[in-house]
Amino acid sequence: MPSLDGAVVLITGANGGIGTRFVEEALARGAAKVYATARTPREWADERVVPLRLDVTDAESIRAVVEAAPDVTVLINNAGASVPTAGILTHTDDEIRHNVETNFLGPLFLTRAYAPLLSGRDGATVIDIHSALAWFAVGGIYSATKAALWSATNSLRLELAPSGVHVVGVHVGYVDTAMAEHVSDPKTDPAELVRAILDATERGEYEVLADEISVQLKAGLSAPLEAVYPQLQAAAG
Repeated sequence: MPSLDGAVVLITGANGGIGTRFVEEALARGAAKVYATARTPREWADERVVPLRLDVTDAESIRAVVEAAPDVTVLINNAGASVPTAGILTHTDDEIRHNVETNFLGPLFLTRAYAPLLSGRDGATVIDIHSALAWFAVGGIYSATKAALWSATNSLRLELAPSGVHVVGVHVGYVDTAMAEHVSDPKTDPAELVRAILDATERGEYEVLADEISVQLKAGLSAPLEAVYPQLQAAAG
């Protein structure tokens, strides 16, 4: 089973609310080293933390990080972007491209770059942070990119399994971070989310449904579209 004890962990988006909790929890579980990556890296009090600059939308930045951190055993694709409006037709070209590059292409290309290094390593693991909105298309391009990442994670899981790399996909609704500060619905505490993810990872699970909304939305995938999206019935009527 994968373990954080003695692991070398790389976290994207490490400065954010979830990313910071990943750094702290990985250290608490005995990680030997944590690469805390961000576009603008910050300093950390623990000497086991190595700050690195990483822009997941930039191929040269990915190449430089892989070169600087070749000993990674656990890759956590946490960095993400969102949009201020929900309508996919209302997004600007830049918003669409930025979300596609950050939420989908970034984690895919970073995982592809690390795949040869992770192959055959003890405890080799990739954790992708999806969203419950991957299964509920009310988030515009954000939903679309998270759905794409979910599909890519399923493909990566199959392709990396023969080389001993365990791939975990995470679905969660709103999390109590800056990205969801405008939301009044219930939010998951980021520390609780990270503990649940790493607990599931160390149990060897492939998928984490971190809250009730994620459980409900996955169960609803087999329902008629009119049940999932009552707006369709309203429009038809």
